[in-house]
Amino acid sequence: MIRQPEGPSSAGDLLPEIENEAPPNLNTPSLLVERPVSSASAGDDRPRRDLAQIYARRFPSEEDERRTAIWHEIGAFLQRWVPPSGVVLEIGCGRGEFVRNIAAREKWAVDLRDVADDLPPDVRFQQADGLALRGRLPANRFDVVFMSNYLEHLASRESVVEQLRVAHDLVAPGGRIIVLQPNIRLVGARYWDFIDHHVPLTEKSLVEAAGIAGFRQRALIVRFLPYTTRSRLPQHPLMVRAYLAVRPAWWLLGKQTLYVGERE
Repeated sequence: MIRQPEGPSSAGDLLPEIENEAPPNLNTPSLLVERPVSSASAGDDRPRRDLAQIYARRFPSEEDERRTAIWHEIGAFLQRWVPPSGVVLEIGCGRGEFVRNIAAREKWAVDLRDVADDLPPDVRFQQADGLALRGRLPANRFDVVFMSNYLEHLASRESVVEQLRVAHDLVAPGGRIIVLQPNIRLVGARYWDFIDHHVPLTEKSLVEAAGIAGFRQRALIVRFLPYTTRSRLPQHPLMVRAYLAVRPAWWLLGKQTLYVGERE
């Protein structure tokens, strides 16, 4: 579920100065999963209907071309962490802005809604709750699992940790998880402007949750993209590419955090 709007001609030209900090204490009780995470029952279509209504309003189809152009540049930037010969999964794929703009040998996508018609023909789509992917998708299969503006929509902190644990089970040993996530510390009260945001996350709580789930931090860009596609992020693809190449601009406009973790 891509909430925000969101490379380079040469990955080496745009490699950022990655912020690597010592991971926080992973024994914080508030993030430990102490009860099962429940998901919508098979017969309850209300969550899907609600999502369809929300996203039809929030992301009108006439903006698809603009969003796709923006994500073409973001995908090129993220490609450095995605092997073109690998197998990629996007959880909460929406209309597939990431998965359609990344090079991979095999592409999979999951969403609670039926968005199969919105995805390219080379994407293997599964309509499913992201928390219920064990047994539905092959374990230890994926080189990269990607989530964009997704975790904040889950019901609880426990659900966030469980979702990351599910991703850990799907990723092959040594594989990666890439999370693009609005940061409530940077966004402030505007974080709650969206009715379906439930869990507040900062870069530190995201790193902590991923560590509990069994990922080792490989890269962390605290300030990366602006909060929404309707923000001051330049809209023309060349301007988006220029923004991604100029790190000081991230400090001025970046409200989303980019995390890359590796399965231990």
